[in-house]
Amino acid sequence: QVQLVESGGGLVQAGGSLRLSCVASGRTFNTYAMGWFRQAPGKERDFVAAITWSGGSTYYADSVKGRFTISRDNAKNTVYLQMISLKPEDTDVYYCAALRGVNVRDRDEYAYWGQGTQVTVSS
Repeated sequence: QVQLVESGGGLVQAGGSLRLSCVASGRTFNTYAMGWFRQAPGKERDFVAAITWSGGSTYYADSVKGRFTISRDNAKNTVYLQMISLKPEDTDVYYCAALRGVNVRDRDEYAYWGQGTQVTVSS
């Protein structure tokens, strides 16, 4: 069992930056690949970024590539999402999740989810 708690969301102007954090409980955090997803009201939850358990490989949605960076600190049971050059279309609730399956881009492959943190980018 893994419990995830996101933080770091907020209101920022276009072009600004935010860093999201996701702290995990449980001793097995470092065995899970981790992902970030985002969701707007009435829309599907979309893949943003993922990182393998070791941090050796990262994956990004095309829409955020070059602007967002995912990282993790297994000693702190924490995964981060650094976001720069934010755009109004990045406005969403952001969720972190722990991967149970294989396909890091498929939300159905994730076993555990946080409660989400709101990111709002004003124009």
